[in-house]
Amino acid sequence: MEKKVAIITGATGGIGFAVAKRLGKDGYTVVLNGINAEAGAERIKELTDEGITAEYYEFDVTNEDAVTANIKKIGEKYGKIDVLVNNAGGLGGRSRFEEMTTEFYRNVMALNLDSVFFASRAAIPFLKDGEHPSIINYTSNAGWTAGGPGAGIYGTSKAGVHAITRALAKDLAEYGIRVNAVSPGTIDTPFHAQIKATKPEVFASWANNIMLGRLGQPEDVAGVVSFLASKDASFITAETVQIGGGQALGI
Repeated sequence: MEKKVAIITGATGGIGFAVAKRLGKDGYTVVLNGINAEAGAERIKELTDEGITAEYYEFDVTNEDAVTANIKKIGEKYGKIDVLVNNAGGLGGRSRFEEMTTEFYRNVMALNLDSVFFASRAAIPFLKDGEHPSIINYTSNAGWTAGGPGAGIYGTSKAGVHAITRALAKDLAEYGIRVNAVSPGTIDTPFHAQIKATKPEVFASWANNIMLGRLGQPEDVAGVVSFLASKDASFITAETVQIGGGQALGI
């Protein structure tokens, strides 16, 4: 039986790599994207050592031409794409609006929102030939709360991801392509490495604001992405799943 193909952007570390590993164990050929060749090579070796069929494509998800060309290349190579996981994204730094440069604004929006648009648009023709095809995006609690100090534009970009997820779901339903999002809470990844190293007590205290009393692990997100990509989720579209241990409700 022909293997299903999953593309995971920003997949050389953290949640993205956990997702790639999980989908690989689910039997997918996994195509990892990143911007660090050394990390990419290490990750592919790690996956292939575990018997997973994996490839690495290096391109910047904010570069429209690069995204389009690479996803087209992947789609043409395999004749289809079954799952696109738009995992790439990030805070991009912090800035209050008064001193925010237009460049900073555009960079954060490009990283979190443009990337989803570019990759999804390029993948759609190949998703049409996929088996139970779907797109899975990443939003954030910041999309509702508008983010913490200096993270207002991050929150704005993630609110955009929430909306484009639903818009894509409406647009692609006629082709049987489902589009959902996950909204990870505080996950113990390199994303938080700086505060973990400089203020371990602050990092440890975050668990106190989570109903389940612990930080999330990348595998917690990977399990939900695996489900959303599967046939078991074939009647789920336009949804956002909060993966935060109840954090969004507060305590």
